[in-house]
Amino acid sequence: MPIPSREALVDHLVRTRIAGDVATPRDNNLSHYRKLANGDRHFWLGLELGDRWTDEQDVLAVMAERCGVSDDPEHRHGQDTIDPELTVDALGRMATRLRKAAEGRERVLFATGHPGGLLDVHRQTADALRLAGCEIVRIPGGLMADEGMVFQFAGVAMLERGATLWHTHSPEPMRAILDGLEREGRPQPDLVLADHGWAGCAGQRGLDSIGYADCNDPALFIGEAEGTLQVTVPLDDHVTNPRFYDPMTEYLLNEAGLTNTI
Repeated sequence: MPIPSREALVDHLVRTRIAGDVATPRDNNLSHYRKLANGDRHFWLGLELGDRWTDEQDVLAVMAERCGVSDDPEHRHGQDTIDPELTVDALGRMATRLRKAAEGRERVLFATGHPGGLLDVHRQTADALRLAGCEIVRIPGGLMADEGMVFQFAGVAMLERGATLWHTHSPEPMRAILDGLEREGRPQPDLVLADHGWAGCAGQRGLDSIGYADCNDPALFIGEAEGTLQVTVPLDDHVTNPRFYDPMTEYLLNEAGLTNTI
């Protein structure tokens, strides 16, 4: 697959609705911003936000700046957007951190709460870092969280319930991994690349954490604004065809100077 230019990637993101006019409706976005501001921890994604974000308009302002949603508080229904230029900018910041990980042969942990969309994005990145000499952290065996089993496939940690990969925003699976590593006397990761509560929990623990987030999941963008997360890439985290993410991943790995495995 040829490496897309920035302009070609922006066009691809819009055509596939990874960014641009995305599927998530405006009223859903605003509802989630309000719930975060009202202290609903399900929407904090493992971060400890205290009373710093109790005004939903402050949350909206961060999302407009870092994700590209409309900043008009009167726009309450219909279409909302992710700015593809912000997506590509964030991929560049992520690539810088991945290049540092490769140069230092760091220990990197991958995890996803959205296996239906992002599993292969994480898998390809893990493969590239492994080829560059990084250690892809193997999680301890027998971990349980949220009535499911935390396990690893293709270098990526996920939650499984009843032989099904589980979509979860919970920070508990990541908490189980990090606590399990500590119990075994193993070092914590140098870097975590994840999404949802997996990324939020790692950042809250003080680990270098980078990841992906949709426009209806504001917590990780707030985490980046506060410096708890290093990078949050805005995108639709479950488009109709997961292969649509391949040009994005190709661009990311090229920017990071990593061997492509797609």
